Amino acid sequence: MKKFMDKNFLLETKTAQKLFFDYAAKMPIIDYHCHINPQEIAEDKKFKNITEAWLGGDHYKWRLIRSNGVDEAYITGTTTTDKEKFDKFAEALSRSLGNPLYHWTHLELQRYFGVTKPLSPATADEIWKTCNALLKKPKLSVQGIIKSSNVKVICTTDDPISDLKWHKKIAKDGKCSAKVYPAMRPDKALHIAKPGWAKYMAELSEVAGEKPVTNIAGIRKVLGQRLDYFGSMGCRATDHALEYAFCRIATDAKVNSVIKKVLAGKAITQEESEMYETAILLFLGEQYADRGWAMEIHYSALRDANSKMYKAMGPDTGFDCIDLAPQDNCKGLAEYMDALNSKNKLPKMIIFSLNPNDNAMIGALIGCFQGPEVRGKIQQGASWWFNDTKRGMLAQLDSIADLSIVGNILGMLTDSRSFLSYTRHEYYRRILCNWIGNKVENGEYPADMKFLGQMVEDICYNNAAKYFGFTD
Repeated sequence: MKKFMDKNFLLETKTAQKLFFDYAAKMPIIDYHCHINPQEIAEDKKFKNITEAWLGGDHYKWRLIRSNGVDEAYITGTTTTDKEKFDKFAEALSRSLGNPLYHWTHLELQRYFGVTKPLSPATADEIWKTCNALLKKPKLSVQGIIKSSNVKVICTTDDPISDLKWHKKIAKDGKCSAKVYPAMRPDKALHIAKPGWAKYMAELSEVAGEKPVTNIAGIRKVLGQRLDYFGSMGCRATDHALEYAFCRIATDAKVNSVIKKVLAGKAITQEESEMYETAILLFLGEQYADRGWAMEIHYSALRDANSKMYKAMGPDTGFDCIDLAPQDNCKGLAEYMDALNSKNKLPKMIIFSLNPNDNAMIGALIGCFQGPEVRGKIQQGASWWFNDTKRGMLAQLDSIADLSIVGNILGMLTDSRSFLSYTRHEYYRRILCNWIGNKVENGEYPADMKFLGQMVEDICYNNAAKYFGFTD
């Protein structure tokens, strides 16, 4: 019987162990997609206790606790103590055999707190005290965590309206060991059918120093100005959340008629919404191509499935799920990419589907639009959200190997709101090295350790550094 999560955790072969310890483990981290707060980096936040660090905004953990039949007061409520919330998490975690949160949590306990005991109701008090004592030390402030995790680049997720003042402060102070760049997420400008779009566009216009926009030309202008501003702050990646993939090209006149209806408070059809959103996505795609930025597209998430809890708590609180949409996402993506490619304006692109059944489709599609600008110009994004499990990562590695080039992929990201989540990169790297090791020891690939080691280093760090241009 193997010891629980020892140094060879998930590394089943000698080849896997050598690849991990000699190559993967030493590589820095580029976290090119996350949801951490740049203000907390700028202020080098110190957490008052492990509950704040772990449970303050992590809806992965909130979902787990809810699934254990716990009242919301002990999850996000204000009438319970942090220790009570921690205890409820310990109870839920101890029953979550096979859930990646079990591994992630214990990697965090080991790497940041030196705790090797499993977290359970029996050990909760001891671990609570140990973690809280260590959180008072500089090594576990936000910037301390970033440094000890060997993070070199962080891309936060930022609305076009943002003044990016915290990014400015981080850059000016020069104290953070990692470079922190904004990544623009223009969803609120894109989703015209959602409530509040008109109000948001007026705010965006004001930030850009323009009168409230009334047509597509004006929207392109204000978005272009914000792209310039984000670019001046080092932005090299953008993010777009879609319900499904589509491409419905229309004339500016038709798009303007849609905008006019919404500004007049009238409802629009799905087709009209798609016309407007396609116009914006095509404009943005061309802009990204000109600027050399990478465009991330996320789709197939059914947001806010629990309307009662959404009304009570708002978005991003753990009530989203995988959407097996009936739309032909492949056709929508292909037509969109083809429209840009036909004008020689296809940017670097990373496609994420929350539906794991899309692995093969994406793997086949990306091969249709590769280019000489960089290896793997069009990428399938890392196993994301409900797919960043051991099985999900292995399934995606198998699919990419079947249909594309594994050696060109961009490695892992945290997609997290927790600064202790950097161990997800280690989790991925262990799974990656074990996957490669099994291929080698099964005689499916030569045991050329120098070449394999370089490929592992590329996947863990070098590919992303070159892809995004983080080489300065």
